[in-house]
Order: sequence, then C-alpha cells, then structure tokens
Amino acid sequence: MKPADILEIKSLKLFKDMETANFDRLMRGAYMQNFPTQIELITEGEPSDFLHIIVSGVVELFATWNRRETTMATIWPVSTFILAATIKDAPYLMSARTLQKSRVVLLPSQDVRDIFKIDAAFSRAVVHDLAQGYRTVVKNTKDLKLRSSIERLANYLLRQNWRAGSTGKFDLKVEKRLLASYLGMTPENLSRAIKALQPYGVTIDAIHVTISDVADLETLAKPTPSIDNPYH
Repeated sequence: MKPADILEIKSLKLFKDMETANFDRLMRGAYMQNFPTQIELITEGEPSDFLHIIVSGVVELFATWNRRETTMATIWPVSTFILAATIKDAPYLMSARTLQKSRVVLLPSQDVRDIFKIDAAFSRAVVHDLAQGYRTVVKNTKDLKLRSSIERLANYLLRQNWRAGSTGKFDLKVEKRLLASYLGMTPENLSRAIKALQPYGVTIDAIHVTISDVADLETLAKPTPSIDNPYH
C-alpha cells in the first residue's frame, strides 16, 4: 500500500492511538484492492475473514430474505465495515457491494483479533466503535417504527441539510431507489412522500434538494436528539 494510504488509515479513530509496533504489524498483513462498480465484496452468512476499510468510492450494505432486499447503510471513505463480525469471529449479517469504483483495504480478521487482545488503546477504540454502532441501530429502529414514511423522509432531509452546512441546498448522495430502501419505502411511496413535502418548502429536482423553510419542515418532522443526532 502507498504510505499516504497507510497514514490515512492510521488517522481513523479506530487506529490512531494504537502502539506503532502493533499498527505496523496489522498493516503487514493488509492489502488493497480496486473493485469496479456493482461488485459484491462480502456475502451475508459467510465467515468474516477480513475487516474492510473503504479508501475511495462508495459501498452499500444490504440484506436479503425470502427474495426481498433492503439497504442497511451506505459507507463512505475513509471508514471500516463490518467490525462486529470480525471481533466476534462470526458470519456476516449483511452483504456489501460497490456503488462506484472503489479502493478497499482488507485486514485479516485474525490479525485484528490478535491485536485487540494486546493493545489497550485499540481495544478501547473497538468498544467505542461497537457501542456507537449499537446506538445507531437503535436510532434507525426507532426511526422506522415510530415515524410515518413522510416523517422519516423529512428528518432524513433535515439531517442531510445539517451535514451540508445548513444552507437549505444540497445534493442527494445516493440514488432514490437506494434512499427509498434505506427509509423502508418502495420507490413509489418515496415519490408520494416527496410530493407531500412540497407544501413544507421542499423541492427535489433529480438529486438537487432545496429546503426553502427549514423551520416549517421541522414542525412536521419534529427531530429529536435521541434519533437524529449522530453524536448523541
């Protein structure tokens, strides 16, 4: 791997406080691969042989059952997936595929577990990452179970607007088909929800989103830190 890639990985919260010798040992077994779009990187139910780190591109985490499929998350650089399966030495609970041409670092899971046992800083970072992941799952479950489809879309747009600097203008980062799946809707329901938000100042033209009255949209969405704040 290029030195710049290694430095970027070392800057991740998961690795930044590790002892240098342990990080170097972990990187010795790592390798980077380039994947074209729509390549399945891991498959639900298979052994978790590697911890993956996306360096460039976009990866979709998804799950299937009884010929149905749903998007679980979209992973952007630079971040890891799926840590819990690696630490538990358990099968993957989700599949992953590239949405764009992507560069992915693969760390052998056994090496990750070996370093987890001996590096206190890395162990603490893993526990923190898993705890954050658990809280994210709880928030997503509350979002799906407590809100209507229109409320889910409204809060999603408010979160994206906040991440974009609260300008009221931003672009959707994923295609609408994936957005609908992530929000627990069909594409048809998403289209109806978009139209239902127009009286609240929301306009979505292709991927371009404009929120002309954030306060009005918030009266409908009723965002709460226990669901919508990623740092809560």
